[in-house]
Amino acid sequence: MKVDILQRAAHEARGLAIDAIFDKASGHMGLPLGCAEIGAVLYGKLMRVNSDEPRWLNRDRFILSGGHGSMFLYAWLHLSGYDVTMDDIRAFRSKGSRTPGHPEFNCCPGVECTTGPLGQGIANAVGFAISAKHAAARYNTPDFPIFDQTIYCLAGDGCIQEGISREAAAVAGALHLDNLILIYDANGITLDAPVERTQVDDVAACFTAQGWDAVTIDGHDLAAVEIALRTARLERNGRPKLIIAHTVIAKGVPGFEGTTKGHGEGGAKSWEAAHASWGLPAGERYYVSAEVREYMARLKAQRVADCAEWHNMFAAWQQANPEKAAELESGMELAVHGLDAKESDAMIPVFESGTKLATRASAATVENAIAAHCPGFLSTSADLFSSNKNYLKDAGDFSAQNYAGRNFWFGIREHAMAAICNGIAYDGLFRVSAGTFCVFVDYMRAAIRVAALAHLPVTYVLTHDSVAVGEDGPTHQPVETVTGLRIIPNLDVVRPADEEEAAGAWMCAMQRTDGPTALILTRQNVPSLTAAQPELTAQMRREGTLRGAYVARRETTAEPRLIIIAAGSEVLLALQAAAELGEGVRVVSMPSMWRFNQQSADYRDSVLPPSCTRRLAVEAGKSDLWFRYVGSQGDIIGIDHFGFSAPGDRVLHDLGMNVPNIVGHAQNLLNR
Repeated sequence: MKVDILQRAAHEARGLAIDAIFDKASGHMGLPLGCAEIGAVLYGKLMRVNSDEPRWLNRDRFILSGGHGSMFLYAWLHLSGYDVTMDDIRAFRSKGSRTPGHPEFNCCPGVECTTGPLGQGIANAVGFAISAKHAAARYNTPDFPIFDQTIYCLAGDGCIQEGISREAAAVAGALHLDNLILIYDANGITLDAPVERTQVDDVAACFTAQGWDAVTIDGHDLAAVEIALRTARLERNGRPKLIIAHTVIAKGVPGFEGTTKGHGEGGAKSWEAAHASWGLPAGERYYVSAEVREYMARLKAQRVADCAEWHNMFAAWQQANPEKAAELESGMELAVHGLDAKESDAMIPVFESGTKLATRASAATVENAIAAHCPGFLSTSADLFSSNKNYLKDAGDFSAQNYAGRNFWFGIREHAMAAICNGIAYDGLFRVSAGTFCVFVDYMRAAIRVAALAHLPVTYVLTHDSVAVGEDGPTHQPVETVTGLRIIPNLDVVRPADEEEAAGAWMCAMQRTDGPTALILTRQNVPSLTAAQPELTAQMRREGTLRGAYVARRETTAEPRLIIIAAGSEVLLALQAAAELGEGVRVVSMPSMWRFNQQSADYRDSVLPPSCTRRLAVEAGKSDLWFRYVGSQGDIIGIDHFGFSAPGDRVLHDLGMNVPNIVGHAQNLLNR
């Protein structure tokens, strides 16, 4: 091994990191400086990538879980020939740059994902590893192993301490994801204090107990790093690999290395002394030697050649396996571009007249219809397939014995499930949904937020949507939960009222390519809206859902005297109340505020004409967001406190979700 050139590359990567951080007086130098030798072995030796084709299907994936150490990634992408220029390095943390403070998906080539909060990246890496195993099981043949990539993840003490890391590790161990290598940058320092103040567990023993292999090395010993990584990559023994690399945070910065002060940017002011300790030329900044450039150029040429060889194999595989090739292409098309309106509508059968189903049940019928036509569609659950009804029939269960299965059992681990689904979505081969009870979604919130800001088309199947859960009581009755989801930017929250709106809700999810969708579904049976409004066709309800809101009952007068707006199971109550109130009362079903807000002003005004200020909103949940639609002269029937344990219909009635209460509020508005 050319230790000298790799060591030089490590020091020059350190130089790029500290120079960029110094110039911006902002950033985190600890990880980039402490893990430079790890970067040298990965990017300068072992990783199978092609910087000219950053999304090559069979590339190794590198996930930086400690995203605050972003200059580690940017420096190595630059050195190894990706389209990350020295100008990009200099623009670190600047507005509009491709090198933001934390790596962001689709910001610059070679960044696989937005990891966000600590620990998320470990679960993302599990998602990538699952995607790779699933792809290999479905598409590899004895003659053509087109998928055999390795997933590398670099994480620090903070990532390891976050609970999600243990959830994700348990999943990886149970699934025998031996294509996953987690490198633990064990520098013994967190932002505020040495790790010993908050951590006494034996990390190696913890991971070993969860089905991993673990080794401990000196993270600054290039030979030891290479041996550990190479062994972990080659040893496919059914156990994911943990490499505990003991490093010195902010290595080379006098007065800062090995201390809590080395975490942030403070030590960057000592760049000259640091440069000297790394043997970089005095006074030169953003320095990369000709020798390192030449070494990396030769390595890149070999990687490009290796990639070309793979493409030749891939072409032969396509010719020998046309059906598999077509299926893979369709799955990737689904993952990236979604379904168009005609496709999704055509594959979902119209429900029979008089249907009375819980929307979790009707949504399950729709989901299975989609899955039957879309082999690249996967479903996951946090131990609630039987309750969420989102199990894909005849699709098999993903396991160490059957990596081709399309149903994923993650146990009672909602947070890891959501972040793992993000990893699958980042990989771009499959579309995925995740199921749990609506009230448990707060365990997933950090990962959902990242999915929204990273524009990942993940679907969340969230059932037991209101106080109608009943006897389980307030701990299981979501009151504020749906509102809490609706305020996340770029998250489409769809709460359908009946079976055809549930079909429309899945159409919303499958057509989205630029963000996640949350389907909010009932446990209790709900009649079709046609029970109160027979003229509502399936197409009207599906198309209305796709637009976020639509007129479910139109007034017979020239202008509406009153508009009742409702969502979910409360729409039927609104229609029944309108029938009692008589002529001039419009009912609007609003399954998705997010979608309705994006419609043209003309459409919004056609549904909610500004001339009608007598408006009443009805939903079994927090009332706050409905003020936008009812205005200062309107009224809201909501639930702004926790529920109680009793049969669901009793809880709904006593908390105001009943026709007489709606009629009473409406008459008060009409009498003003």
